[in-house]
Amino acid sequence: MVKQEIIIAGFGGQGILSAGRVLANAGMIEKKNVSWLPSYGPEMRGGTANCSVVISDEPVASPILNSATALIVMNGPSLSKFENTVVEGGVIIIDSSLVDAEVKRKDVQVYRIPASKMADEMGNVTYANIILLGKLIAHTEIISTESFEESLKKVLPSKKHHMIPEEMKALKNGINF
Repeated sequence: MVKQEIIIAGFGGQGILSAGRVLANAGMIEKKNVSWLPSYGPEMRGGTANCSVVISDEPVASPILNSATALIVMNGPSLSKFENTVVEGGVIIIDSSLVDAEVKRKDVQVYRIPASKMADEMGNVTYANIILLGKLIAHTEIISTESFEESLKKVLPSKKHHMIPEEMKALKNGINF
């Protein structure tokens, strides 16, 4: 059985919830069982935001996660809050442009990627979340890049479809980092 329980966390406005939606939608395109559960503080932009995504070959019992196989963090408070939810042998993917703190655990795989800096160099800092998702996809192989691209077409409003080639470039930058 293939099952990934993923938490994506950071500040509102970083595309945290959108990243989770695109990931979950890609899982649906591949006919997998998925759940996507967003959570954010009352501030929205600038407040904390996180979402849980489950992608599985089996039915998903609950969208609420007590533990995760993977964690993507885009701010320090999220690393502090969710580090201990990652199971032994799981993965933590960190935007090292924004998070100075080190992972205290030795029983998880850690990737520190300067995603915001890389995205800024691409000309659009909002691609940082996509770069981090690229590393998740490379590490877990939970979905294909083709499904991810198809998901972008479904999730993004048509007026933003012109951004998809650059988003796919960002995804590949994360995969190859």
